[in-house]
Amino acid sequence: MADRDALPLPLEVRARLAELELELSEGDITQKGYEKKRSKLLGAYLPQPSGLEACMAHERRPPMAPSSASRYHRRRSSGTRDERYRSDVHTEAVQAALAKNKERKMAVPMPSKRRSLVVQTSMDAYTPPDTSSGSEEEGGQGEGTPTSSQGSVSMEHWISRAIHQGSTTSSSSSSTQSGGSGAAGRLADVLAQTHVGKSENHSAPPDVTTYTSEHSAQMERPQVSTVPRTTPKYGNAELMETGDGVPVSSRVSAKIQQLVNTLKQPRRPPLREFFVDDFEELLEVQQPDPNQPRPEGAQMVTIRGEPLGVVTNWPPSLEAALQRWGTISPKAPCLTTMDTNGKPLYVLTYGKLWSRSIKVAYNILHKLGTKQEPMLRPGDRVALVFPNNDPAAFMVAFYGCLLAEVVPVPIEVPLTRKDAGSQQIGFLLGSCGVTVALTSDACHKGLPKGPTGEIPQFKGWPKLLWFVTESKHLSKPPRDWFPHIKDANNDTAYIEYKTCKDGSVLGVTVTRIALLTHCQALTQSCGYTEAEIIVNVLDFKKDVGLWHGILTSVMNMMHVISIPYSLMKVNPLSWIQKVCQYKAKVACVKSRDMHWALVAHRDQRDINLGSLRMLVVADGSNPWSISSCDAFLNVFQSKGLRPEVICPCASSAEALTVAIRRPTDDSNQPPGRGVLSMQGLSHGVIRVDSEERLSVLTVQDVGTVMPGALMCVVKPEGVPQLCRTDEIGELCVCSIATGMSYYGLSGMTKNTFEVFPMSSSGAPISEYPFTRTGLLGFIGPGGLVFVSGKMDGLMVVSGRRNNADDIVATALAVEPMKFVYRGRIAVFSVTVLHDERIVVVAEQRPDSTEEDSFQWMSRVLQAIDSIHNVGVYCLALVPANTLPKTPLGGIHLSETKQLFLEGSLHPCNVLMCPHTCVTNLPKPRQKQPEIGPASVMVGNLVSGKRIAQASGRDLGQIEDNDQARKFLFLSEVLQWRAQTTPDHVLFTLLSSRGAVLSSLTCLQLHKRAEKISAMLMERGHLQDGDHVALVYPPGIDLIAAFYGCLYAGCVPITVRPPHPQNIATTLPTVKMIVEVSRSACMMTTQMISKLLKSKEASAAVDVRSWPPVLDTDDLPKKKPSQLYKPSNPDTLAYLDFSVSTTGMLAGVKMSHTATSAFCRSIKLQCELYPSREVAICLDPYCGLGFVLWCLCSVYSGHQSILIPPSELEVNPGLWLLAVSQFRVRDTFCSYSVMELCTKGLGLQTESLKARGLDLSRVRTCVVVAEERPRIALTQSFSKLFKDLGLHPRAVSTSFGCRVNLAICLQGTSGPDPTTVYVDMRALRHDRVRLVERGSPHSLPLMESGKILPGVRIIIANPETKGPLGDSHLGEIWVQCTHNGSGYFTVYGDEALQSDHFNSRLSFGDTQTVWARTGYLGFLRRTELTDASGERHDALYVVGALDEAMELRGMRYHPIDIETSVIRTHKSIMECAVFPWTNLLVVVVELEGSEQEALDLVPLVTNAVLEEHYLIVGVVVVVDIGVIPINSRGEKQRMHLRDGFLADQLDPIYVAYNM
Repeated sequence: MADRDALPLPLEVRARLAELELELSEGDITQKGYEKKRSKLLGAYLPQPSGLEACMAHERRPPMAPSSASRYHRRRSSGTRDERYRSDVHTEAVQAALAKNKERKMAVPMPSKRRSLVVQTSMDAYTPPDTSSGSEEEGGQGEGTPTSSQGSVSMEHWISRAIHQGSTTSSSSSSTQSGGSGAAGRLADVLAQTHVGKSENHSAPPDVTTYTSEHSAQMERPQVSTVPRTTPKYGNAELMETGDGVPVSSRVSAKIQQLVNTLKQPRRPPLREFFVDDFEELLEVQQPDPNQPRPEGAQMVTIRGEPLGVVTNWPPSLEAALQRWGTISPKAPCLTTMDTNGKPLYVLTYGKLWSRSIKVAYNILHKLGTKQEPMLRPGDRVALVFPNNDPAAFMVAFYGCLLAEVVPVPIEVPLTRKDAGSQQIGFLLGSCGVTVALTSDACHKGLPKGPTGEIPQFKGWPKLLWFVTESKHLSKPPRDWFPHIKDANNDTAYIEYKTCKDGSVLGVTVTRIALLTHCQALTQSCGYTEAEIIVNVLDFKKDVGLWHGILTSVMNMMHVISIPYSLMKVNPLSWIQKVCQYKAKVACVKSRDMHWALVAHRDQRDINLGSLRMLVVADGSNPWSISSCDAFLNVFQSKGLRPEVICPCASSAEALTVAIRRPTDDSNQPPGRGVLSMQGLSHGVIRVDSEERLSVLTVQDVGTVMPGALMCVVKPEGVPQLCRTDEIGELCVCSIATGMSYYGLSGMTKNTFEVFPMSSSGAPISEYPFTRTGLLGFIGPGGLVFVSGKMDGLMVVSGRRNNADDIVATALAVEPMKFVYRGRIAVFSVTVLHDERIVVVAEQRPDSTEEDSFQWMSRVLQAIDSIHNVGVYCLALVPANTLPKTPLGGIHLSETKQLFLEGSLHPCNVLMCPHTCVTNLPKPRQKQPEIGPASVMVGNLVSGKRIAQASGRDLGQIEDNDQARKFLFLSEVLQWRAQTTPDHVLFTLLSSRGAVLSSLTCLQLHKRAEKISAMLMERGHLQDGDHVALVYPPGIDLIAAFYGCLYAGCVPITVRPPHPQNIATTLPTVKMIVEVSRSACMMTTQMISKLLKSKEASAAVDVRSWPPVLDTDDLPKKKPSQLYKPSNPDTLAYLDFSVSTTGMLAGVKMSHTATSAFCRSIKLQCELYPSREVAICLDPYCGLGFVLWCLCSVYSGHQSILIPPSELEVNPGLWLLAVSQFRVRDTFCSYSVMELCTKGLGLQTESLKARGLDLSRVRTCVVVAEERPRIALTQSFSKLFKDLGLHPRAVSTSFGCRVNLAICLQGTSGPDPTTVYVDMRALRHDRVRLVERGSPHSLPLMESGKILPGVRIIIANPETKGPLGDSHLGEIWVQCTHNGSGYFTVYGDEALQSDHFNSRLSFGDTQTVWARTGYLGFLRRTELTDASGERHDALYVVGALDEAMELRGMRYHPIDIETSVIRTHKSIMECAVFPWTNLLVVVVELEGSEQEALDLVPLVTNAVLEEHYLIVGVVVVVDIGVIPINSRGEKQRMHLRDGFLADQLDPIYVAYNM
């Protein structure tokens, strides 16, 4: 903050300060120690506070006119330095942005984690990653810690400002250092300030919700708060508490409330216009902001480098140079290699390089293959596989290839068979036709070997012959053999590999003439002379390291000191020591090498860098190299380093060296600096930032264009049109010294290497092609080249450009070096919902706590939001050392992205912010008022379509010899059957082994029923009309008890018995049904009656309040005097109780008329006769399952084979084996049974076939359900058992609901069930739009079976109750004799549901009384004909109205979202969704290790966004079996919701999406 004038510090004080900064950033001293030492150092120099104010005022100078002179200020290194060109401004900006955000804080609910997931690694078990020195490719360098003296003053200033504001408004809980402690902290602050430190103030937890809303008025946009500190108690519910002091019991709901409040706060301004996403759902499209900066400069002119001076003694080719030096100065050293102790290992002289290269050339041409058929011919490609610590062997092999005229392809050593990215390298080798790999002895020994000792084929690699190039393994060339040394021509000299953004690897071909010209241009611009010593730290296989350290050095007979990466890891100062030791003139480094030298330099005293005339910074084009250069100069200027020695350069694989700063002798010629506005940059415009100091990027020039080259800047997208002078574009170069092509890819080559830039008039500016460099930047005054980013790192988020490197720099500046290792952070974008979304993945330090990581994450979000004005979609932290690495230790970006997208990154912390980032969702739907009745009704048409109504066959008109028809009551039918066919078997019950447990004939059933009715009258003293609860396991006792009740004139209610292993949850339901149904007594077996009164039972319910319990195991011998005969068929026959999926318990009244009509309807639909056998695997307690189990056999006389579904858990094959064994033609099951068979028998079809399982006789296999048909399950079941003879058309579904237990049932006659595909997006708007199979957003719907005889259906609008047209979505209404006659309730709220059973249409046919099913669906007339010859009407059920969720004005069915979620990852076994307030909560069951839990959060969020345009609010990951499912196999989502809010799920992980 303070200018140099205000703070004149001597050099040594400055150096010491910089060291202190570094110590602090590395964590070597504490904050306190740092401040103490610092104030001691500065004591003498610090001005009085008034002075500080003055310099603050001085700093707010008027905005500068954007003339080019003032825009690119040059800073003098002497005198005062212009404040605004400091590189450490970035760190300061980040801290300032965070301080600013402290004032408008936002409560972020912390995710809950199970304790097993919170692993604290101990520090001793940990070794710092290899790569702490940062990444190779992605740049390992953050905007450094402020290393200049002002940096530290300014920090203090910002902090104190934050504190002062905090103390006046009490809205900042503490200084930036401690990071806020949430609402509780704020409360404490307020208390401390008002001196009311009494204990009672602490008793009530602060209300988080009011706090946030109170401040929301001044918020312009949400800023993520620094997170509430919680005591680190994780794990089970009782151990959890929230940071805001909310009591544990309400934890989840409090967090959700917190999230809701946060999301209520105003967001970015809404966007105005839309584009149509091939449908009426409008996704918002980013409109250009009318105020956005636009380029105003003139069109740029091409910049020409100085001419390439043709020096007389430059060799005609690089091989010729090698020959010259190898023969005239064979003793001159060419390359010195180092061991890991920094001792010289080996010196390669020019003579040895020459002789060995010849030997290699001879051997690869003549010793591979046979004389007639050599393996390699000139022009063939050869892989060079050498480790990073063996440059000498590499150099010999490389020059050997040049001499043999084969083309070397240097690649990395594949360490394992599955190395990150090594597969892609294999593809490159394959496409280059490589068959031979040259390698060193040591490397060959180290490669992974197969069992027989051969090197296995790596994944994706071609078959290779490995050839060791050590001299001792090679034969000597004959005296007369000599390599052919030509002048440089257009043949390919070598191929350099390049990894693209998506991970694919391309080979850039470089011709011999380009190679030579490039060496000449480097020699000229760097002023290389013979025998100069150069220290090289870079990778010698590619890029700057190859060009300077292997090629140009040989052209000039220089001596290269090569420092291997392994030595740098042990001793980061090694390169500086070698510069001193050898008095080297030149060094080639990356900014991270400078950074790590800084960290380590304080142990060294006798360093002198006076010999250096040029320090080449290879990644000078990176936005963060500038801070390293400055910090390095700051510390080493006192050690003889001259400022003009630092020479950043910019390079790319395609264009080789793009620009390099020339070493000057003139120290008064300062380098160029530009402080650019991030806002401008994001629109591709250069604006010098004058007022707003936070969001700026300081860039340094990378020198001027190369000798002999032309450079221009073109627009990054579309036609290569020249940019204006104040516009950022892609740099393009026209020169002999660039790559020629991407090997084998002519199309991509044309777009990159053969570009003809055009002026605004559309004319090409040159007849020669330019090469795209892949670098973004501009050319400043004086021809200085500035690079602001890479094309590969470009992320275009809602129309604005962001550079991955800049975002990395901001994230690293948040808490410099404390939390994330430098270079262990990856930033990339993923496309979700038609826009790029930014993802930040970082490795956290092993000693960081949950608290720290969450704190850090929220601060990173704030910083990126303030500085770059862009939201981060997902921030993931992974354990240290787990991200995939590039060979030199950087992060392998595309591989990391791949892992993220496929859900195998295994993060330990995730924070998703879809609410803040996703701004292009469709507008919430406003419901339109419906059209009035008058305008719609025209005869039988609704708005041009026929009314959607359909009916089954008419019961009255069907003539059949149905004897049972003449009886009004089922009890009479049974008596009649007992007289006419006493020995006919009606029921057979199977055991879990498949053996017959028991059976009942007509007479046996009649006799048992008589005894039971006698017992009811005698022991139970029951009147007719009393209700009796039947609590039996599925079986024959249940049936006998039911008819016993009918004989006694009582009303039976079937109740599922409590589960002995789970009394606590199942018994209360039994109790509730018994009470609600007003049962006068209970009948059950002896075992269950003991269970009802057991000790366990008394813990769950009040056992004393049970009605009398009769056990039917010992029945009285005598029969009743006479059997009861009801007087009126409309009286109650039985009550059907069940719990709906929404958790409502409802009993439906079934009259005798309805019961008989029901049985008759099923008999006709399924053609049931006494000679038939039907297998039933259903729960017999309610709905169609009960009717099929207990009633139908008595009515139709067929034999029912009863299979209790619970037995299938013991023996999954039981049901199908029974179907096969009894040669059954018709069978009924539930979805849960079908799922059990599909999962349990999936792999056993062969063994079942061997056991003689044959399903070819099955005509109908009906799934009994009250939901939309689960088409995926029925299809996979049909497919699976097709081999066992199951006909695919046999499987169908039925549909019933509370008001009518069976509306549809696929019978034996009639057309097969049809399937249609509807557009899911139209469905949300309650419209049906049929689409083709496989079209995007299509949803398959299967017809729910044929409409039963006697059933009429109409589709009505649930709100207006008007009839709807064919293929329109509405509520299914039903009219039929077997409708229920109403709900049986205790509480007298019949009026509430009265319209469920008797509703009338609001217009049209207003006389008919309908029952409302509560399900949405539509009718569609098909091309098929039914039995009566009419066109067939198919009913498609979409879902229950109760279950449907209204979100953003649209109607969503949970099952659709759940299907999308289950598809996202193989470990998601089951999923359930429910809304809470207006958030969508997604619960997923995880099969697999808990480490995968956090992988699911981004995947789930992405899938729901992409497919449903919804933002998930909360993702809950739970164990298998947590989602409750009822006996019909339906999810109980409301139970789940209550369990979640009451904190009973024990989740593995809960993520609250911001």
